Amino acid sequence: MSSASKPTTPSHAASARGNLYRAAIVGAASLKGKEVAEMLNERNFPAVDVRLLDDDEALGQLEAMGDEISFIQSVRAEQFENVDFTFFASDVDSTRKNWKRARDSGSAILDLSGALENEPGASVRSLWVERERGLVVPPELQPGPCVVAHPAAVILALLVLRAQKSAAIRRVVATVFEPASEHGQKGMDELHQQTVNLLSFQPLPKDIYDAQVAFNMVARYGQKSQPALDSVEARVLRHHQKLAGDAAPKPSVLLLQAPVFHGHALAIFLEMAQAADLQQLFLALAGDHVAIPGAEEESPSNVSSAGQGDIQLSVKSDVSHPNGVWLWAAADNLRIAALTAVDCAESMTATRPLGKIQ
Repeated sequence: MSSASKPTTPSHAASARGNLYRAAIVGAASLKGKEVAEMLNERNFPAVDVRLLDDDEALGQLEAMGDEISFIQSVRAEQFENVDFTFFASDVDSTRKNWKRARDSGSAILDLSGALENEPGASVRSLWVERERGLVVPPELQPGPCVVAHPAAVILALLVLRAQKSAAIRRVVATVFEPASEHGQKGMDELHQQTVNLLSFQPLPKDIYDAQVAFNMVARYGQKSQPALDSVEARVLRHHQKLAGDAAPKPSVLLLQAPVFHGHALAIFLEMAQAADLQQLFLALAGDHVAIPGAEEESPSNVSSAGQGDIQLSVKSDVSHPNGVWLWAAADNLRIAALTAVDCAESMTATRPLGKIQ
C-alpha cells in the first residue's frame, strides 16, 4: 500500500505530517483477513506498508491492496520486525502460536479470532459501543491484546443501549442466526457441498459442523465440531457484558446455525417498562451505524446487508404484549468485524505519536 495513492482525510491528518505505520495481517487469505485489508484501504489507514501473512496453503497467493497487488508470505518472526499493528484474522491455533512474536517485536495486537480474550491485559472492544456509552479509553503505551468483539455482541449492545433511551427495558431476549462465513471459507464450502450433495442424493461432508446444516437449522453441532455452538453463544454473551456492562440489561441469547452463507440476523424482543412508543423508539435507534429502511424499501436481510457497514433494522410492536417490541436486525458479519478492528487500530495510533518508520 503506497502513501502516494491515498488522499489525506481529516481523521488521518497525522499522515500528512509523515506519521506512517507498518501493519501486518496474519490470516490474510481468510475471509476476515481480506475484509480487513479492504477496510484499511477504504479508511485510508496511514500505513506505508501492509504485510500479508498466512500459512503454507496460501503462500504466493496474490491479493489486492487498493490499487496494488501483494503476495501472501509465510508467518515468520522477522515479518513482525518494525510492524506497528498486527491484525490476527487467522484461526485460533495460528493466533496463539504467533501473537507473542508480534508483541515482542513491539507491535500492537488486534485479535479477530477470539483466541486472546483470556490473556493478561486483553480487552474486548467496539468503538461503536464505547462512543454510545460516552466512554473514553485512555491510551496505553504498551497495550494488551485488543480482542475485536463478536459482531453479534456489537449489534445487540448498540441496539439495546439506544432502545433504552426511549424507555426503561425490563427484559431482552435475542435469537442470533449464525452464518457459515463465521467458520471461514471452509465453513462456506461445506454448506455449499452439503447443499449440492443433498440435491443429488449423495453423502454429506461433515468435517466442519459434524451435522447437517444445509436446508436445516440447528442449535448444536456434532460432537466433533470445534468450536461448539454453545461456546460461540457464551462468547456473544460474554462480549456483550464486557461492552455494555451495567449500562444495559443482560440479555437471554439463543444462537442458531442458519443455512446461510453470509451475514448475521438477530430477532430481538424487548419488554419495555411501559407501553411502547414506536415513534420514540425509532428516534432513539436511528443514527450512526444503524439504517432503518422505509416502508417501500427492501426489508433487512442477509442479502440487503451484504457489503454494508451499517446494521439494517426494522421495528414492530408485539401483538400480544403492549409493552413488547420486536427488532429484526441484519448485518454483514465480516464487515462489522473488520470495521471494529480498524476502528480500534485508529484509536491506538495515539500510543505511537511519532509514527515514524522504525
